[in-house]
Formats: sequence, structure tokens, C-alpha cells
Amino acid sequence: QKQAEQAAKEQAIEEAIANDQNVAEIGMVKVPPGATVAELAELLGVPASDIVKRLFLLGNPLTLTQSMSDELIELVADDLGREVKVMTKEEENSFTFYDDPADLLPRAPVVTVMGHVDHGKTSLLDAIRHTGVAEGEAGGITQAIGASQVKIGDRTITFIDTPGHETFTAMRARGAKVTDIVILIVAADDGVMPQTVESINHAKAAGVPIIVAVNKIDKPGANPDKVRQELTEYGIIPEEWGGQNMFVNISAKKKIGIDELLETVLLQADVLELKANPNTFASGNVLEAKLDRGRGSVATVLVTRGTLRIGDAIVAGMSYGRIRAMLDPKGRPVKEAKPSDPVEILGLQSVPAAGDEFRVFTEEREARSLAEQRALKARIEEQNRVKHVTLETLFSTMEDAEVKELNLVIKADVQGSIEALQDSLDKMDQSEVRINTIHSAVGAITETDVTLADASNAIIIGFGVRPDAKARAAAEHQGVEIRTYSVIYKAIEEIDAARIGMLKPTEEEHQTGSAEVRDTFKVPKVGIAAGCMVTEGEIGRDDNVRLVRDGIVVFDGKIASLRRYKDDVKSVKAGFECGIGLENFQDIKPGDVIEGYKIVEVARTE
Repeated sequence: QKQAEQAAKEQAIEEAIANDQNVAEIGMVKVPPGATVAELAELLGVPASDIVKRLFLLGNPLTLTQSMSDELIELVADDLGREVKVMTKEEENSFTFYDDPADLLPRAPVVTVMGHVDHGKTSLLDAIRHTGVAEGEAGGITQAIGASQVKIGDRTITFIDTPGHETFTAMRARGAKVTDIVILIVAADDGVMPQTVESINHAKAAGVPIIVAVNKIDKPGANPDKVRQELTEYGIIPEEWGGQNMFVNISAKKKIGIDELLETVLLQADVLELKANPNTFASGNVLEAKLDRGRGSVATVLVTRGTLRIGDAIVAGMSYGRIRAMLDPKGRPVKEAKPSDPVEILGLQSVPAAGDEFRVFTEEREARSLAEQRALKARIEEQNRVKHVTLETLFSTMEDAEVKELNLVIKADVQGSIEALQDSLDKMDQSEVRINTIHSAVGAITETDVTLADASNAIIIGFGVRPDAKARAAAEHQGVEIRTYSVIYKAIEEIDAARIGMLKPTEEEHQTGSAEVRDTFKVPKVGIAAGCMVTEGEIGRDDNVRLVRDGIVVFDGKIASLRRYKDDVKSVKAGFECGIGLENFQDIKPGDVIEGYKIVEVARTE
């Protein structure tokens, strides 16, 4: 009997290899997280009464429709002598493959260039490709698609043009790990800047090796050693100083050090031993997608495994179709694309999302069926969407073993506030839940911060700063919590209370409206008043207001007067002009934003 079982298993492995399945999971039953007793019985092919009986003996009596924890599923399966694998949400939506090590061949590294604005990302990519504006390419960087390939001798490097750190993190939030190496570009005459720090945090969160290109070394005042010293504060330490990161001094404008940088990339790629199987059905990730009026759905994809060919039936996220045409980075038609090749494909029925995984199927019917299943599941999940962790739900979430740590994104008006908060957090007892600051910077809360918080399931903490309109909309859509404070001890108290599950009922701030200052004028006995246009909501005479200038709160108090023409009014709605005077505050300037809010007592339900 054992010989027969072994023979059957070997036959299953041979069939799995032929069908592109994962050999490690042959004979293993895949179970979705939170499966009910009835679902587990059906997947294992055993009577539901057997599972109910074992659960009762284990001291966990459950009915057929009740969900089981991952540990309980594995315990019951083991008791029945069966192997199971509880799938994560990412694994449910991703494909698993098995490749014989003998079939793996070296592939080109995929590189993303990140860094602060004006530090030379565009110039570096132009210098690498030798395709500057002067050579006839409009815009310098943007080619036919959002990726390019560079030949270095007999080897190739793939550069992804489009992802700044926002897109990079948005793709990571969808489970896409398309980048092998990040080149962090820092100007030698400028040093480490806010977006440099953001880029470092995003690359570290993704677990991608960082090569630092110190640019503009030809400019007066350039100090590459100062850049190295500044980066050590963020854990980026040069190899020559005993660290893990390779540094290269370059000048993108004068094409100094470019060859050395490319050799460094190839050296890092050799260390990573990047390989893929080109002789199988293709799979990979969508880099970007759009709807073109003339060509329909157009997607730029990066092949990570196999060979993609014209005529292949593919599914990408919730989109499916058959490839009608493929274009290489220079816009030339191609018939196939191998691992690490970026191509633009035509033929999908709808527009996929950046980061979606794609795979080729033998039949278009199979691709359509999977895409329709995913679309249905996405609609159901949207209705029952799991909320991000908040300070109110932290303790209950931690008890359910969904989170063992609290991630924070901290933004403040001055660096001192960040340091003071970080120092207080470090002194906090972290035995129950570890507190991680994944990013901190000076300035207003932006959409980028919300994207990072969404990808890392973090809470955004703001001191004396406010989110802009785009950030508020993104936070509301993605379910990310933004907490703003004017005093540090209150933030520490709330984080500590949430950590130990003792958050008391508190007051909540509701924004009522927003007005933009168009002009200022003097009013007798009042002083400086602001001529405003109400842009959002409704500003009320009794509202609390704050004056925000470039994302920084410069006044927080009450309205002294609210007028329409010469009449005092109780409130002014969006789309109307009004005059606003602030209590004991005269420093109002055109371009300032006046935000109205009310403090409302809200009973906690968590």
C-alpha cells in the first residue's frame, strides 16, 4: 500500500510539473483563512460530524457555519492525518509556481531610481540611456512606455521610470515586489532632504538593497563625504566604512561615474543571484495601465518568469484578454518578452491596476473565469472591508493576534517635536505591542504619507500640521487614521492608553468647512479682516477655526466676525464669499486657508 501511495505521489508531482504547479504543495490542501467547519469538511473530503466531534474533544465546540482560527484548522487537519496550508490574502490572489533549479537561468536586474526632487533622477536615466533631450527625445526621460533597458556588454539592466516612492509603495501595498535594486540619488551640493528620507524608508520597508549615487560632484560646494555622513543617521552606511551599502560618486550632467554605477548595479545583481525560468508560461506584474482612445486598454508589464508571446491568453488582476500586440521600451513591435523584459501589451478587456499580478493561461476561457471570480470577490470584500488599525481598535486587534506592533508615520511643524515624541515612545513599555516609527518628517501631511501608512497598516500622527485635501480624501478612501495634536503629552497618553486597551471616551474633532483667503483689508475697531471664498463645507460663526499657511498651523482660536457684504451672518456655505475676522490675530495673508471645526463628544464603541 505504501508503494502504491508513493507511486501515486510521484505521478502527481510529474503532472504538477507539466501543469506549472508548486510541487511542494502536492497532497497539501489549501484552505482559505477563516474557513467554516463545513468548508473545511468539504475541502478535506470528510464528514462534517468528524470535525465537530474533534473540536468538541479539543474544548472548542463550534457549529457548521462558524469560522475557525488558522491554528485550529491546522490542529484538526493534523488530527485527521492530513496536510493543510492556510492561505494568506496575498497568496489567494497570487500564483505559486515550481521551477526545477536546472531550468533557472540568470536574468537582468530590475532597478528603480529614487530620491529628492531636482537631485538628478531624470538626468541620471538620460545619461544612462544616452538619450537626452538634445538627441531628439521630447521630455528627456519619458519613452514609449514607463520602463527602459540598457545593454552593458552582453548583459542587460532594466530601469523602471515611473515609480517615484508614491507609486513604488502603492505597488508594494498590492503585494508586488518588482524591484530588485533601488538607486538612491543624492545631490552632493544639497545633501539629505525630506524626499531622500522618504525614499530610504520606502525602500527599507520593501526590503530592497540600496545603492547610493552621489550626484553633482562637479558643482562648486559639492561634498560627497558630507552626504555619506548624513546618510549614516538613517542606517545607510558605506561599505568602505564597514557598512552594507555601495556608494558611487557621479555627475549625470557630465556623464562622470556612470559606467562605475552600472558596474556596481551588476555587482549587486551577482550577489542577489537573480534567476528565472524562461521556458514556461509567462507571469509577472503590471507596472502601469491606461485606457487609450484609439488602442483600448494598454498595460505596461514586467515579465518575471516564462516567455510572453503575442496570442497568449492572460489574466491580470480582474482583467483578462488575449495579447494582440506587444511593444518594447522604444515603441518597436516585438513577438515575445523574456524574464525582466518590460513590454506594453494590447488586448485586455479592462484596465488593470499597478502592481496586479498577471499569468498566461492555455485557454482564454480559464482566464475569463478567474478574472470574473476575482471581480465578484472584490465586490464582496469592498462591502465587508477590514478597517486599518486605529488607536481605538488596537487592543482588540492585538488580542486577536492580527497585530503585534503599532506602526506610526509622524509629521510635525518642527524637528524638535519629532525628536521629543520619539524619545517618549522609546521610553514606553513595549512588552505588549512594539511601536515602530516607519517615517518621520517636517511638513504637512500629504497623500504620500497616506499611501505609506496604507501599505504598512500605520497610523499618521501630526503635530501642528494638517493633511491637505488630497491626503484627507485618500485617508478616508483607504481607511487610514490621521490623528493631529497640538501637545505631545496628549499623543503619548492616547498611544499608551490604546496600547494597554484603556482608551477612555473622548472628544472628536469634526471639520465643518474650509475657506481660502483671497485678500485682506483693514476694518475700524476690528483690525485686519480676510476676504475669503468658502471652498468646502460651511463655516459657522461659532466654529473653532485654525489658520493654515503652507500646511503649518499658525493660529487656532475663534472667529471675531463673519460677514457677507455688510451683514453679520451665522454661517457661509461653499461657493460664497465672506469676510472673516479672527480673535486677537492680525497676521493674515492671501493664500492662507481658514479651517472651521467643532469639538464633538463621541461615545466609544470599541
